[in-house]
Amino acid sequence: MLQTIDIPFAIDQVPHILKGVPFTLLIALVSMAVSLVIGSVFAFIRLFRIPVLRQLVTLYVSFFRGTPLIVQLFAFFYGLPFVLTSMSGTFGLTFHPDMVSPLAVALITFSLHSAAHLTEVVRSALLAVDKGQLEAAKIVGMNTRQAMMRIILPQAFVVALPNLGNQLVQLLKATSLSFTIGVLEIMGISRIIANDGYQFLETYLVSALIYWLLSIVFELAFALLEKRVSVYGRTLRR
Repeated sequence: MLQTIDIPFAIDQVPHILKGVPFTLLIALVSMAVSLVIGSVFAFIRLFRIPVLRQLVTLYVSFFRGTPLIVQLFAFFYGLPFVLTSMSGTFGLTFHPDMVSPLAVALITFSLHSAAHLTEVVRSALLAVDKGQLEAAKIVGMNTRQAMMRIILPQAFVVALPNLGNQLVQLLKATSLSFTIGVLEIMGISRIIANDGYQFLETYLVSALIYWLLSIVFELAFALLEKRVSVYGRTLRR
């Protein structure tokens, strides 16, 4: 007999699953902010071909882009307490593995994973800016730092913005893997509800709709931002 969807049950679970939204947004937004800073620094290292550091950054990007995110989550979840415990013995500190929370592990992992992708996004955006812009800025008396801050970076931001929006949406969806290490975000709460009531289809449909709605909100926000900054970008190129 074909199983029907229990609509009332699904509706009843919406408030419970929504309790995980703050943790989902926290992981996505904080990781995005941190990874953008790291990715920008690494992009400049690769762009200016700084010896040794450039090779290390290339290795870092290759590793985090070439290995599954869930493997990275487990590696940090089990490896970070081990590393910190070993270091605490070296420096005479007292450390217990339980002091590393699953949320902290998720934030670290997602930040480092996203930074590898954003390194390439920022580097490509910087390369997309006409080199003549830097030369023109120096002609009018700006040094390299001033030209970067006032001319190059604003234009690169306009170029990178669509990819930044895509990365944030991807990061939002990827946070669903956090439940594997015990973070009670949207997917973590959904899994508990589904296991308790054996209503897997209804529960996961609700969580899917919530992820979808959040993605739409971010996409609309970035679309609006793109329209506004595109005007500014055209002004800079004149």
